[in-house]
Amino acid sequence: MEKTPKTPRRAGLKKTDLMSEAERNEYHARKMAKKKAARDKILATKTEERGLIIVHTGKGKGKSTAAFGMVFRAIGHGFKIGIVQFVKGKWGTGERDVLERFSDQVTIRAMGEGFTWDTQDRARDIRAARAAWDEARKMIMDPSHEMILLDELNICLRYDYLDINEVVAVLKDKPRDTHVIITGRNARDELLEIADLVTEMTQIKHPFRSGVKAQAGIEF
Repeated sequence: MEKTPKTPRRAGLKKTDLMSEAERNEYHARKMAKKKAARDKILATKTEERGLIIVHTGKGKGKSTAAFGMVFRAIGHGFKIGIVQFVKGKWGTGERDVLERFSDQVTIRAMGEGFTWDTQDRARDIRAARAAWDEARKMIMDPSHEMILLDELNICLRYDYLDINEVVAVLKDKPRDTHVIITGRNARDELLEIADLVTEMTQIKHPFRSGVKAQAGIEF
């Protein structure tokens, strides 16, 4: 029996492979027009505007980096911003040096005393976390702030230095239009439950594993 010849699709070719350049351009324009119409229809249903609870977590690098990227973007829009760093208080960082130039818009409190394996003093860590949270709560409840960054708060919650129920209660009661960004590994389920936007950074490769130390402009 004579076999039916394969169509271009069956032969592993794409629909556009046998088209002329002009036909491909026309096909692309029609496809993108359909996609735009579908997207415009979806966007027309998105009418709400309000402050978000945003969580950056995961083992990969970039949680705080992405959060500070939002802060710099918000500065460009004239936002008033509050930042509390729960761990990195002892470290000199490039972003902190830059943000000090925008002191009319940004209040930054670096209140951490290092990672818990650095301090090796649980009681001291709890006191530092409590002081930082008290400052953070004031910022969150101040309606003049449009964005709050709680950098590495997840670490304090992971080790139970702070009461997760208290943190969740404050976040739920925040002013409606205030954005709150929270960073750090191992975000608690209770936090993920109330968040509007959660991003998990996945580590694929890291230079630290190849003997490369933390470097200015990359890690701090």
